[in-house]
Amino acid sequence: MDYMMEDAQNAAPEAHETAKLGASTQRSDKQSVTKRLQSELMQLMLSPSPGISAFPNADGNLLSWTATISGPSETPYENLTFKLSFAFPNNYPYSPPSVLFKTPIYHPNVDFAGRICLDILKDKWSAVYNVQSVLLSLQSLLGEPNNASPLNGQAAELWDNNPQEFRRLVLARHRSVDDDE
Repeated sequence: MDYMMEDAQNAAPEAHETAKLGASTQRSDKQSVTKRLQSELMQLMLSPSPGISAFPNADGNLLSWTATISGPSETPYENLTFKLSFAFPNNYPYSPPSVLFKTPIYHPNVDFAGRICLDILKDKWSAVYNVQSVLLSLQSLLGEPNNASPLNGQAAELWDNNPQEFRRLVLARHRSVDDDE
């Protein structure tokens, strides 16, 4: 019985130390996420890529960004600009950010809620990716959709079989956004 009492007394400080260590690890994880995102922001500002931009939201939350991409030339999205949201998890870059199109878009790999079907934002994510590489991949996806894995089956079919109607729907969808603003 005395052994059990002694074990319980010894376990209590260990549990307390483990809890402190867990809180400390969470703080250091948040610090490493913050450092990583600050570094990515500096990279975007000092070495911008044409047609993409991203910044933390004005609320000061570094885990929530707004981004823009311009449609690539010689695609149905040429001369169009799209706004996206990025929500970074607490374990970024080991897990991908949640990225949504905020500007409505007609695209085979984007549904009407703005959700994106792109492998690097799901099962092919790697910590070597960053905001810039995600935006460049999305910009590329605009001109080269993956019709084998569409979120919008009608858009995939039109992309393949009726490019003129596809372009008309892209522009109509984008114009409806301009009318709403």
